Amino acid sequence: MKYTYQYRIYPETSQKFTLNNWLRICRYWYNRMLGERFNWWEQNRCPINACPLICHLPELKDRPNYYNQKKQLPELKKSIVEVKHSGEHLDFCKVYSTVLQDVCKRVEKTFSRFVAGDSQGNRSGKPRFKSKSRYRSLNFPNGDDSWLKFSSINGKWLYISIPKIGLMRVRTHRQMPDGSKIKQVSLINKADGWWINLSLEDKSIPELKTDNIQPTWENSIGLDAVLDKDIYLATSVGSKLSSLKPLRSNQEKLTETSQRKNKRKHGSKPRRKLAKREGKIHQKIARSRKNFHYKTAYKLIQTGKKVFFHEKLNLAGLTRKNQTKQDKDGKYLPNGQSSKSGLNKSWLDAAFGQFFEVLGQVAAKANADVVEVKPNYTSQLLSYRDEIVFTDCSIREYFDEELQLKIDRDINAAINVKRVGLDLFPTINRRQNKVVIAKSKTASVSKEVLRVFKRHQKPTQKADASV
Repeated sequence: MKYTYQYRIYPETSQKFTLNNWLRICRYWYNRMLGERFNWWEQNRCPINACPLICHLPELKDRPNYYNQKKQLPELKKSIVEVKHSGEHLDFCKVYSTVLQDVCKRVEKTFSRFVAGDSQGNRSGKPRFKSKSRYRSLNFPNGDDSWLKFSSINGKWLYISIPKIGLMRVRTHRQMPDGSKIKQVSLINKADGWWINLSLEDKSIPELKTDNIQPTWENSIGLDAVLDKDIYLATSVGSKLSSLKPLRSNQEKLTETSQRKNKRKHGSKPRRKLAKREGKIHQKIARSRKNFHYKTAYKLIQTGKKVFFHEKLNLAGLTRKNQTKQDKDGKYLPNGQSSKSGLNKSWLDAAFGQFFEVLGQVAAKANADVVEVKPNYTSQLLSYRDEIVFTDCSIREYFDEELQLKIDRDINAAINVKRVGLDLFPTINRRQNKVVIAKSKTASVSKEVLRVFKRHQKPTQKADASV
């Protein structure tokens, strides 16, 4: 089994200078190779819908790829390379050879995803040239156990020797497992300092493979994503999990720092200091959000369920800006974007995409499955009766006069998500702007659904009911 441990490292001042110089050289090498590919791409193609009768193409060159670009490294190491736009002089001999070769792999992988797509056929956007803030890691693909020299007496520190860098201290907040072997080493420059990723392999640990679990009403649970007040998730067992909102809680401090930074002159020392402070705030927000996701995932796993159904959210569409509206004279009309911007920020702050990914990782360790389902009509239909009740997002509760029950919208939606996963949700057709129930299986689980609502029913008065 392969896994990665991340530790904080404390290089000396001279080592930091060397690492930053390596990053500058690797960034230049990355941008140079990417530029060669873009030039070849533009010079060796002609649009079929606008091709002239006499088409002149320059002399065709070999298409840049991983191998012929890597062959340029011995020539670049023979002399100092001058950067034309800045006048810098870069010495490629100072950088460890496998680090430069790994940069070639990055460009190859990035450009192939742009042209051909990944294994699933999904294409990425056009690759961007890397700036200082976008290229922050050095990868050593040939790392092994011989790089580890010794550890301190109390076991809190580990010393690793990086080629051409020297010995560096590693703060081991957790011990490396016995029997593991180092396969790869990566150094990352983050906002709060340098970190090291140790890719480990332990053949004695089998790969995680979940059993073929057959979902039932007892061993499964439905999850509904909620953005109402301080609620993060609603479950089909009648519980609600509170949210953290790390961006909202740090918004004031982040805005103040950003405004102060924008007033400073570009390239000045005060601006760089404020930019570093701003980066640390963003890092704090990201870390607290991910920590919250792991804690929430473990809470769900502790319920003992084996199958977790959640909505298949179109997060790109949910956070998209509203289309502009214009009158006959070309004047822009209100389109509700001011209120939509706050909703977009709430969706991004919740980061449900990252949470469901974390839940899948945690569930795999507990021999459980995470399944996404289509959420069509799950938030509108009553889970124990084929009736559309929640027609508006403002309706958060529904009081059933016949059963004297108060139905919560989010818990009702979570139960419907579970029904979709178990193939117990009715078939719904839309004809002439009317919802028509074609096939219904609601009666088969109505007793179980009502039992959930009655178990978590709060004493309410009839006068407080809302329809």
